[in-house]
This record gives sequence, C-alpha cells and structure tokens, in this order.
Amino acid sequence: MEQKKFKTEVSELLHLIIHSLYSHKEIFLRELVSNSSDALDKLKYLTLTDDKLKNLAFEPRIDISFTEEGEDRTLTISDNGLGMSHDDLADNLGTIASSGTKKFLASLTEEQKKDSNLIGQFGVGFYSAFMVAKKVEVVSRKAGEEQAWKWSSTGKGSYTLDEAERESQGTTIILYLNEEGSEYANRWQVEQLVKKYSDHIAYPIFLSYDQTSYDDKKKDDEGNPLKKVEHKVEQINSSSALWRRSKSELTDEEYKEFYKQSSYDSEDPLFYLHTRAEGATEYITLFFIPSKAPFDMYYADYKPGVKLYVKRVYITDDDKELLPSYLRFVRGVIDSEDLPLNVSREILQQNRVMNAIRTASVKKLLGEFQKISEQNPDLYSQFIAQYNRPLKEGLYSDYANRDALLELVRFKSSTEDGYVSLASYKERMKSDQKSIYYIAGGKEETLKASPLLEAYRKKGYEVLIMSDDIDDIVVGSIGTYKELPLKAINKSGAVDDLKEEGEDKKKDTKEAKALIKKVKKALGDKVKDVVASSRLADSPAVVVVDENDPSVQMQQILKSMGQTDFEEAKPILEINVEDPMVKKIENSNDEQYIEQLSSVLLDQALLAEGVMPKDPVGFAKRLHALLST
Repeated sequence: MEQKKFKTEVSELLHLIIHSLYSHKEIFLRELVSNSSDALDKLKYLTLTDDKLKNLAFEPRIDISFTEEGEDRTLTISDNGLGMSHDDLADNLGTIASSGTKKFLASLTEEQKKDSNLIGQFGVGFYSAFMVAKKVEVVSRKAGEEQAWKWSSTGKGSYTLDEAERESQGTTIILYLNEEGSEYANRWQVEQLVKKYSDHIAYPIFLSYDQTSYDDKKKDDEGNPLKKVEHKVEQINSSSALWRRSKSELTDEEYKEFYKQSSYDSEDPLFYLHTRAEGATEYITLFFIPSKAPFDMYYADYKPGVKLYVKRVYITDDDKELLPSYLRFVRGVIDSEDLPLNVSREILQQNRVMNAIRTASVKKLLGEFQKISEQNPDLYSQFIAQYNRPLKEGLYSDYANRDALLELVRFKSSTEDGYVSLASYKERMKSDQKSIYYIAGGKEETLKASPLLEAYRKKGYEVLIMSDDIDDIVVGSIGTYKELPLKAINKSGAVDDLKEEGEDKKKDTKEAKALIKKVKKALGDKVKDVVASSRLADSPAVVVVDENDPSVQMQQILKSMGQTDFEEAKPILEINVEDPMVKKIENSNDEQYIEQLSSVLLDQALLAEGVMPKDPVGFAKRLHALLST
C-alpha cells in the first residue's frame, strides 16, 4: 500500500470546498453522478476512436446502493465507464482542482467537443463527498487494463493507493457517511436527489434497495405476520433531456407533456419557445407561457419558473436573476454549456456568461411575443389578458427593452372594444391631434364615465383607459411614443390642446372671474386652484392635478404602501361656468349656501373620479341641507 500526501494545501482547500463552495451539502450526489456520466461518455467516445477499445461492448449505466444498518452507513455510486489507472487516481484525486475531464476535452478538436456530452471541467466536485463522508474509497479499473486500484482518504491531508479487485472497467465510490450524511443512506432521499439534480443525465441511473413487506395470512413462530424482504433494482431517472433534442424531432404533444410534468400544470401552455444558441456563448432555452397566470405572480416572494441546468445537470430553480422580474410568469429551462457546476447565486448575479444568456433570452421572448401579436392576434389577446400588467412593469424597470415593450403592452380605449396598442392608436389619430391622451387611476367603468372625457369625445379624440394600479407610475415615466407626447387628461396640461378660438375670452369675463373668486374663498385650502373649464359640456365640475403633481389616485396608492412622508398635492377644481348648478353660486350672496354648494361640487367631482371625499359625513350633511331648501 502506498501512502501519499496531497500535492496542495489540502486541509485549507478541503475546508473551503466543504464549507464555502457549495450552498447545500446534498449536491455531493449531483457531483459524483456527473463524474460517472463523464466517465461513461469518455469510454463511449473512445470505443469509436481508439483501436484498442473498438471491440469493447458495454451498456452504459450508473448504479447507486446504500447500507442503512450497522455502525458504518455507506452510500455507493458505481459506473462502468472509462475508469482510472494508478497514475490517473494519483493525478486526478491526488491534486485538488486537477480535472481528468478538462484534460480529455483539451485533447479533442472543436468539432469533437460539440459532439461531447461531458459535464465536469473543474475537478473539485469529487471532494464535495467529504461534506457527508468521514472516509471515501474509490475502486477503479481503467478500460483495457487488467489491474484495479483502490484510492482511500479521510480528507485530512493524505491518501492511500493499493491494488484491488474489480470484474470490469469503471469506478466505484464508497462513502462512509458521517453523522450529517447518515440521512442519505435512504431510498427516498436518494431518489429525490437524483430526480432533482440528475434526472436528465444521458445514462440510466439504477437504485438497489431492499423492500420489506408483511404477509398477514402467514405467521412466524411467535404469531407475527411473516416478514418478506425483496431485493429490487429500479431506474430512477428519465435519462433524457427533451430540450437537447432537435426541434424537428419533437412533436407539439411532447412539448406540452413535458411542460405539464415539469410545471405541475394540468393545462396546456399558451405557447412555447425553443432556442439553441451557438458561438461565443453556447446554451439551450426552452420557455413556456402558462395559459393562466401563476397564483403567486404578484407575491413579493414569488417562486421563479425557470430552472438552470449546466450540461443537463440541475443547478437551481430558485434564482430570480435568471430572468427579469416582469417575466416571472415564464416557465422552462436554461441549459448552459459554459457555466461551472459549482456556480452559486452570488456568482450568477455577476457572471458574464449568465448575463449574456439573460440578455439574449429576454430579447428572444419579447421578439416571440411581438411575432405572435402580428401573426396570431387571438392568441395574443389571451396572453395579454393574463400578462399585460407584468409587461407594464418592464416599461418602468427595463429601460434597454422599453421600445420593444411599448409595442407589446395594451390598453383599453374610449372608442374601441377590447385592448388596443399604442401603434394602432397612432394610426387612428385625427390629423389635428397633437398628443396621445390617456386617463389613469381607478376602475375601468369609472374612468370611461369620467366627465373629463366629454370634450375629447366631442372632438373625436380617442383616450386610452389605464385602469391598472401601476399605470400612473409606468406611463408617466414613458414621456413619448414615436415622438408623440403622452398626456394625462386628468392633469392640467392636456387642456391646452382643446382650446378653441375665443375660449380664453369666455373664461376671462367679469362674471366668470367673480364666480371663481367666490368658489375659491368657499373652498379655501381644500384645493390648489379653481379655474373655468374649457372641456366640460354636461358636467358641473371635475378635478385635475397640476402637471407635475401625482394624481389623487397615485397619492392613495403611495399612502397604502406606507409612504406618508410626501406633501399631499391638492386638486385643481375645474368648473363649468354654464352649468345651472354653478349658476346658482354665481347668483347667490349667501356665504353659507355658497360654501355648501362649492364643497358638494368638489366632493361629487372627486366621487366621479372614483375617489372618496375626505369628509364623507360632511358631504352627506351638506347634500341633505341643499336638498331640503
């Protein structure tokens, strides 16, 4: 038996690997299974290229077994792949961060590398076994050689190499589990971890276990049901990664079935997008759009729907950085050829490869949405019904893709049924129209009935109805669409576009000025200003806000979010000087009556915009008093 020391500062490096490199100890099984998969792939390749091994017949497989009784609980992972010689064991397992796979890849041409399914490249994955094992033994026999060798170590600075027996080529790793790792000598744990991390490994993974059952009809000598122990060997992985197959090989039904199984959804997806990228960054994406929005889509702690794989090996499904938050409804897979297996969440956020994949994936998804909107309007309508609001979030958060998102979002309209796009609105604009008009805040029914729309209807101008609670924030940040300004009709600035010749003269009459003075005095600091309206025909009054102030609805949203440190913006009351109710104020000198009527005018204007008056009891009393006179 040879006893050797590791060639590097093993105690420090192993401590780093065990305690810092990996987020969860359970991934040791993923790493060891990946190593076995590489060994099988290497041998498969060499049986085609190496004359010495061309006649070697073998059925690639990985076997896992365990012992859950006795003093030493063990977990064994075995494969019939290439195996390792004495020198390979010393080189690959005796030097931290030396990778046999990396060296093997270096020997291949670029074309051969593309055909390879090799996974690991960094050589540290094997040492994750010491997170759960107090001792690790590796028995290996290299293909084409007669002698097998056993490598053994406790991970504390040295290892031993000795001759061993093994019937065929391949490698067997035996983990003598420590206290923390004893839970993995369990059928259910092993099955769960393989399905979670290694389900799509290209080779079958078999689990050997003993199943105990009891026969109530047969009794033992003590009268207890007869115990029966049956040894079973079952394949526990699917051994197929659907997304790695060519699109031409796959049927629509296969895509839908994969979606249902992987997303636990009983309904078919609305549509899907399968992409293979080659070049500086190589990866595969398979994205699905659910037919119904995920129930947690508006939860702060929503569950991301995209799983990250590295060469078919599962890495995570809990990273919100894989796609921007406004695409959190997307389900599917990203499988990278270039990321390391031991990538952590912190590394992902700063990784150049992951950033490139994310950027390209977002552009692909938005491009697909745009294509569907043009080629299949009915399908896009179903999509918008579920996901219009999160797309609007992207307008606020994703400046780089704002132009693409502006073409995708939809709004209700004062003149059209269903949803309309900004592009279609622009096509329908009147020749004399200077801006895109919208009204935001409140429910759709309330906005469509707003008195503010009267003048725009009269001129034949279409107004976008923005009833989502985030519209005020989002659209206000856009500014323009194809050089056309977006103007909120419930802000003071939009009224200038409606002015007709002689309108200012009408507002500047001696009577109008006296009326406004009366109303201003009656309302005091309840309003920012009182003005004669140029846009009202049938209603006595409306409230608007100053161009730079947040709307009344926006102020309510901010308050509901707990933000109380902003100065409350007072509304501007626009009054229709021709309205009979307003004329009563003009013709009266009773200050109490004027105060009551002016306050009712303000409160009913607020109610028309879906905003509760500050003093509803006072409003009711004043209304009762007026009706009683």
